[in-house]
Amino acid sequence: MASIGQTVNPTSGSDALSRARQRASLMPDCLVEAKRIANTVIAGWHGRRKRGIGENFWQFRPYAEGESLSRIDWRRSARDDHTYVREREWEAAHTIWLWCDMSPSMMYKSSYGSVSKESRALVVMLALAEILARSGERIGCPGIMEPVSTRNAAERLASALMHAPLTGGLPETGMIRGWSDLVLIGDFLDDAPVIMERLGPLARRGLHGHVVEIADPAEEIFPYSGRTEFIDPETGAKLISGRAEHIRDTYRNAYLARRDSLGQSLRHLGWTFTTHRTDHLASEALVAVHMYLSGMPAKATHGGLL
Repeated sequence: MASIGQTVNPTSGSDALSRARQRASLMPDCLVEAKRIANTVIAGWHGRRKRGIGENFWQFRPYAEGESLSRIDWRRSARDDHTYVREREWEAAHTIWLWCDMSPSMMYKSSYGSVSKESRALVVMLALAEILARSGERIGCPGIMEPVSTRNAAERLASALMHAPLTGGLPETGMIRGWSDLVLIGDFLDDAPVIMERLGPLARRGLHGHVVEIADPAEEIFPYSGRTEFIDPETGAKLISGRAEHIRDTYRNAYLARRDSLGQSLRHLGWTFTTHRTDHLASEALVAVHMYLSGMPAKATHGGLL
């Protein structure tokens, strides 16, 4: 759907290079914004820290009768009348796959939104990569970047995205092994059964999924009135309405029903579903997904958590 008073033409093969250049020019600004937002979220708040085999100190705890004497920390125990055991932190890098939709429909921006859906999706994706990399996780992008465990994962992901081919739809996931986390960011405007046909097998393979729906405010409130021409940015299909305000309620009911159906289906799989509008702060979506990845329930905000 095009913005009020504007049209968004579909990307054809002849201007695919222009589209790629536009995305490449967007990436540096998105990376800077992502780092700024990531710095507002507590680093290392990933929630996977626990005691186990590793090199980093975790905590001191009282010695329990029957434990091996070799585990006693005699220096700490000498400070008072108790005997303490030194525990180490469990260390095991987790693989988290990040993906965002960069099809033409994501370029949409109305006068009600602060940025395009594509820009917001990229910022959230790169900010997640930044925070998770600080926590020592392995970050990958299906079909674009193999998982890496490095502090500059966000920069490497941004570089890979700039050179990635223009594709639409959900990513190929054959390279993803079970017991990984997969974060999908997009507008997910297809019918819920079509989306679930692709995502259902992933859940049965043991993947933990987190879906973030990015929406422009105009897509929800439908502010159009009078004679209006709607153009599908991906297929070029057109729909002309003589009085757009007459179809507002029907449209909104269908739009919200699709969202509810998708959210319920994902929760049935054990996945999480978050909605985020581009007129809200990007940090809201970032915090919500980060809490889900940390195994903590996200708190509902006006950003639209479901």
